Parts: sequence; C-alpha cells; structure tokens
Amino acid sequence: MRCIAAASAKKPRRWRRSRLLVRGATLIRPMLALFALTVILTAVSSPALAGGQLQQASVPGVFDTLEVRADDLSPFYKWQSMLARYAAESKGAADADCSPGSTAPCGYREWGAFLDGIRHASRWRQLLAVNQEMNRHRYISDELNWGVEDFWATPGEFFARSGDCEDFAIVKYFSLKRLGWSDDELRIVAVRDLKLRIGHAVLVAFLDGKVWLLDNQVRQVTDTATISYYQPVYSINEHFWWRHHARS
Repeated sequence: MRCIAAASAKKPRRWRRSRLLVRGATLIRPMLALFALTVILTAVSSPALAGGQLQQASVPGVFDTLEVRADDLSPFYKWQSMLARYAAESKGAADADCSPGSTAPCGYREWGAFLDGIRHASRWRQLLAVNQEMNRHRYISDELNWGVEDFWATPGEFFARSGDCEDFAIVKYFSLKRLGWSDDELRIVAVRDLKLRIGHAVLVAFLDGKVWLLDNQVRQVTDTATISYYQPVYSINEHFWWRHHARS
C-alpha cells in the first residue's frame, strides 16, 4: 500500500520501555505517493459482497462519519493473508532460531518485553506508549521493501524489515490486542488525506466514549473528532468491516 511516510522516523537499535509522556503533535514530512485502494473500493461497494448483512454501527462514528457494517471480509484478501501468516508465526515465535541470518520472527521476544512493561499501565498510557514505540521504526515503501506495490506485513515481518503506513497500524493493532484490548475497541482505517490528496492507513481505538487516532506520522494520540483532513473510506478488524459516509 502506498501511503504517507514517516520520513524522519528511525528504527531503534534496541527496544526499550517507551516513555509514557508524549510530546505535542508533530506531523512528520510525508512522502507524496498514491494509495492502492481501487480494487478494494470497487469490491466493497458491491451489495452482493456484503451479503445483505449491512447494519448501522452502534459505536461512535470514526472521524465523525456515518458507518455501515458488514461481516463478509472476503474482499480484503491481503488482510486475510496477513492474519493467516500472523497466526502461523505467533505459534513458532517462542521456539524461533534467532541466530545470525535467521528469518525467524525474533522481534517477538523484545516485543513481549516491551508489552510486559506497560501491561499494568492505564489504557490511555498504553495507547501513548504503543503509538510512540512503534513510530520509532523507520518507514519504507512496499516497492522497496517487498518488490510489490502493496504488501500487508505481519508484526514479525515488520520487526525484521519495517514497513509502510498500514504495517504501522497493524503492529499497533496487535500490540493492543496482546495487552487485552478487544476487537470491538480497535480498527484499521483506510483514509484519504484531503490536504495532500493521497491515501493513508491508521489505527483507531475506542476509549472513554471517544475514537482515538494512532498514526505513524503524528506523535500524539488524537481524538478523531478534532481531525478534518482525513476522510475515512473503510475500516476493518478481525470480524467486521465498515464503509464510511460523510454526514449530510
């Protein structure tokens, strides 16, 4: 997926417990690129693929939009493929061979240590810490990283090779899941940046009646209701997806 780059983010040499105090929001310089949404948007706009199961969402609207929910995730084959690879790599992570040159998901050990360090923090501080720590990794486009236009990476693949915007959102999603957050509280959102006129992907989390943005180009966790330059197209978790519509 081509998207906004956190161009100044650097991959850490080693993991460490994230500082829980996050400084004011700072936009990282974006890389002007296109967003590979055409196939997905064509697919999910079809009522037949939704199977007639569309329902109005009962949670607060992401970026103050109206939402329609469906449970047919088959159009999202890259999301489904990533979930399958993540399930497989999670099972083998504990016994991974972390010798030099190994392709095993060795980042899981450091990931687990980081999560253990914030496991008993408040949920708000968990959001701050996860957003800050994952944003330390460097941005790299799928073309340079994988030789394809759009690749959705698992956490293990992200730790080994970093990634682009949806990969940042994915690793934050699974970080919070491992901290005990439910699927109902988390979504990955494909958005259009109306200022830059390009596409992007972010994570949102539902907490205390608000929808919070975790973004690889924004240091601060922000209430989506205060952001007008992102137009959500669809959002997704492991059980549902949502089509978003502007309020009239």
